[in-house]
Amino acid sequence: MKFIDPILEEYCIDHSKRPSALNKELFEKTHQTQDLPQMLVGEMEASFLGFLIRAARVQRVLEIGTFTGYSALAMARELPQNGELITLDVNPASVKLAQEFWDKAPWGKKIKSVLGPGLETIPKLQGQFDLVFIDADKENYKKYLDLVLPRLSGNGMIVVDNVLWSGKVVRGSKYDDHNPTASTLALREFNDYIKGRGDLYATMLPIRDGLFLIKRI
Repeated sequence: MKFIDPILEEYCIDHSKRPSALNKELFEKTHQTQDLPQMLVGEMEASFLGFLIRAARVQRVLEIGTFTGYSALAMARELPQNGELITLDVNPASVKLAQEFWDKAPWGKKIKSVLGPGLETIPKLQGQFDLVFIDADKENYKKYLDLVLPRLSGNGMIVVDNVLWSGKVVRGSKYDDHNPTASTLALREFNDYIKGRGDLYATMLPIRDGLFLIKRI
C-alpha cells in the first residue's frame, strides 16, 4: 500500500536520483514473471536507500530478503568500488533472475548472494556491516534484528521494510481488518519492541509501506 498520492510520489521520484535503467528492466521482468511483484521496493525507496549509503559512506551492506534483486542492484550502484553487499534469500528461482541482472551491471560484482534461511546464514557471516536492510519474512523480524545488532559497525544502521503493513499494524483503525494474520501480529509486536528499546534510536517513516530506521545509541 502507498500512503502518498501517486501524483506526489511520481513528482518526488522525478526530482530524485532514479535507479538505473537496469533496475527499470528488472522491475518490468519481475512483473512479467513473478506471482507477487508487489514485493519489490519502489523507485522512491530505492533512491532513499541509495542516499543513505552515500550520506553515511557505507562500505558493507547486508540485505535480508533478496527477491529478484531490485534493491540489491540499486544499493550496490551507490557503494564505493571496494564496497560489498551480501544478500540472503531462500528462493533459488528468484535469486537466479536477480543474478542475471547483476551480471549485466558494471557494479554487479559487489553483490554476493547467500542461499538459505537467514536465521542459519547470518550467524556464519564474518565482519561488520554499515547498513542492514531487513525485508523478509515478517514473523522473524525480531530475531533478525537481534542477530544483526552485534554485527553493526560503530556508525551502522538498520532499515526495516513493510513496518506499516498497509496500515494493518494500527489496531482499531480503518486499515485494521480485525482478523490479523501472523505477519500483522508479528509486525505489531516488532514495532512495539523497537519503541520499548531504550538503547536504540529509531524513526519510522511512511515511505511506501513504512520504513523503520534504527541505530544504536
